[in-house]
Amino acid sequence: MNDAVHSDFNDDLLRFIAASPTPFHATAEMARRLTEAGFERLQEADHWQLQTGGRYFVTRNDSSILAFVHAAEPLVDAGIRMVGAHTDSPCLKIKPHADIQSAGYSQVGVEVYGGALLNTWFDRDLSIAGRVTYKDSDSEPCSSLIDFCAPVAVVPSLAIHLDREANRNRSINAQEDIRPLLMLAPNGDQPTPFKQVVSEQLKQQGVNIGAADILDFELCLYDTQTPALVGLKREFIASARLDNLLSCYVGLQALLSADGEQHRLLVCNDHEEVGSASACGAKGPMLDQFLQRLSPDVSERMRMLDRSIMVSADNAHGIHPNFTAKHDAQHGPLLNGGPVIKVNANQRYATNSETSGMFRLLCQEAGIAVQSFVSRTDMECGSTIGPITSAEVGVRTIDVGVPTFAMHSVRELAGSDDALALKKVLELFFKRPLRLGHSV
Repeated sequence: MNDAVHSDFNDDLLRFIAASPTPFHATAEMARRLTEAGFERLQEADHWQLQTGGRYFVTRNDSSILAFVHAAEPLVDAGIRMVGAHTDSPCLKIKPHADIQSAGYSQVGVEVYGGALLNTWFDRDLSIAGRVTYKDSDSEPCSSLIDFCAPVAVVPSLAIHLDREANRNRSINAQEDIRPLLMLAPNGDQPTPFKQVVSEQLKQQGVNIGAADILDFELCLYDTQTPALVGLKREFIASARLDNLLSCYVGLQALLSADGEQHRLLVCNDHEEVGSASACGAKGPMLDQFLQRLSPDVSERMRMLDRSIMVSADNAHGIHPNFTAKHDAQHGPLLNGGPVIKVNANQRYATNSETSGMFRLLCQEAGIAVQSFVSRTDMECGSTIGPITSAEVGVRTIDVGVPTFAMHSVRELAGSDDALALKKVLELFFKRPLRLGHSV
């Protein structure tokens, strides 16, 4: 790969992740980039008249986004090349009645979102970001994104002197043990209520409201350590939220750089980490409703979908050198070994031989190595938006991703070559005509 292109791509990937501490911010950042690239923003409440050659995007709940390039060939003949990813990551979300006082300290109550590796949240410099809904000057509900940016919280570990079994047998109580520390309450004085802290931060961002105006919020904590290239030869990317902002970025870059005459669609859904069952999740109607508006006639839409294909992009488990026994010996992807096709006999992944063959052909044509992941037969397998989207929409689907270590940690690790390699394959996928469902 060209060193300058490789470096520029990874540097921009790191900037994208840093700008996206929550699904709301990730969606806003993708919307900003799409707008700069000339895409027109649609509102779901409006009547649409999509034009051939048009480029559009729409958001839902401020946390999911769908972008579409309307090519010239009739949809019923060409189908759509789709890529799907998800905007959310496991995290600690702040509870509505957040204020907790203990031993002279001000803390906030948190709820665990998704399957977080809780031990990795201790002793990190944490900030707070998300969406706040408040009463505006017209006494109407209004929402704004918020990001404290600076480290304002920490979850301190218990010293080993007070738990000598910590390295052998320490469990984490999610209710009691991971409450973040915000500030000291000296001399027993009442600390500043959390809503007041939020309103003061909003004022710094130009939203002049008081604590009493805040109606509700969706706020989470995130690690302020910036994404970085690490390793003696900078072989690795270390960052929060690689699962799955890396795939969102790769899909977006492939969509923006692809040319050709194919209809192209990118959808990045929220709530994958908790089952996708929401209005803006992959199990909800967002994609299907867009396709209905794009092709209202049921028969034509079914014919269109028969000629369509979805690539579900979500990170894969790289074989861990310290835990090789946790992997199937024949299916242990290596970091920087290329994108991974994910297979599961019980349809936890949507891959089949037809979609896998298509992806392998694209990798061959792009000159990109490809790997396979199958979990150990005696271990449960995770899942993605792939099977959900395939079942909800009826589109043939493949699950792929880049190999990753420490998935669902506060700081994950991926190879510095793999994101660009996947982008090259997805770019070709968006461009190349494919004859699907052909059997002899």
